[in-house]
Order: sequence, then C-alpha cells, then structure tokens
Amino acid sequence: MDLTAFLFATAVAHVGFAIFVTGHAYLTGEEAGNWPYVTLALGLAGVAGYFFYDELS
Repeated sequence: MDLTAFLFATAVAHVGFAIFVTGHAYLTGEEAGNWPYVTLALGLAGVAGYFFYDELS
C-alpha cells in the first residue's frame, strides 16, 4: 500500500470518528469535553475512551 494513501485514509477515519463522537454527545445531551480532540489524535482509542471512561465526580 502506498504510504500517502494510508496516511490519507487514516486521517479521514480519525476525522470521521471525531465527528461521530461530537454528534453522539450532541444528540444524547452529554458533555463531549476533550474527547473529539483525543479522537482526532488517537482514532479508535479516543472513541473507546469517550464511551468507557467514567470520570469520578
């Protein structure tokens, strides 16, 4: 696989994941916090963190 194509596909996926996290937070009335930015940087790890990280109150 061409490196440029791989990097482009990865960037598109990360942006899509970040849009998904932001949209989900908006539709459910949850606070997105920094999770869209984390998702942009880490991809699926950010999505998993958004759904499974339970902040202590």
